[in-house]
Amino acid sequence: MDLNQLSKEELQEMSMIEIAYAILEGSKQPISFQEMVDKIKEYQSLSDEQLRANVGQFYTDLNIDGRFYSLGENRWGLRAWYPVEQLEEEATAGTKTRKKKAKKVVKEEVEDDIEEIDEHDEEDLDLDEDLDDLEDLEEDIEDLDEDLDDLDEEDEDFEEEELTTEDDYNLDDEKEDLK
Repeated sequence: MDLNQLSKEELQEMSMIEIAYAILEGSKQPISFQEMVDKIKEYQSLSDEQLRANVGQFYTDLNIDGRFYSLGENRWGLRAWYPVEQLEEEATAGTKTRKKKAKKVVKEEVEDDIEEIDEHDEEDLDLDEDLDDLEDLEEDIEDLDEDLDDLDEEDEDFEEEELTTEDDYNLDDEKEDLK
């Protein structure tokens, strides 16, 4: 069935699964689920909201309907295209490739995580050094505070001595004046 020959009204009356069958029949090769959904959306002029509301049921129908065959990696074809022996090989081949890719991706992610941990360890070492420097600075500030307190005490002692000397001088002047 050629979907391009149908009117918009006829396309809107068709179920999503029937349109998917016609799409696969016309393409004569497997396509991804997302491509299929995009084409159905286009043929039926569905809004994003309408598509979201129906995509779950469509996926369920696709899995249940015996005319469709999942080739792995979210690719779909028609069961009629494959003899029984080839179906098993096709499905197994897709799965093996996927596992190898997944292992490689996981290995790369682990290596990235290890590098990130190493960077954090280096940062932690820098933070430890910074903390030691901060503690040294705090000790220096305490020492300076003590020195400042000592200087303040010396100033007070000096001022007291000056006053005493001045007071003594003033008394001597007064005694002379009195004579």
